[in-house]
Amino acid sequence: MKNVTIYSTPTCHFCHMAKDFFKENNVEFTDHDVATDRTAAEEMVKKSGQMGVPVIDINGEIIVGFDEPRLRTLLEIA
Repeated sequence: MKNVTIYSTPTCHFCHMAKDFFKENNVEFTDHDVATDRTAAEEMVKKSGQMGVPVIDINGEIIVGFDEPRLRTLLEIA
């Protein structure tokens, strides 16, 4: 089982796309709303060096943005 964490905001279109992708593919994930959780926002920047969302952490591999092909590869989804 992969450990999947997404750092997102409620108004981010690509964040919603990523979370919908996870749900459609039965991928369990932890969602951190960086708009309201300052600690999570700091953690996101430390991991990615980015202020933009989504930032997705899959077992320590960081993806900035919604990159479906890379998500499929890392999550081993055909």
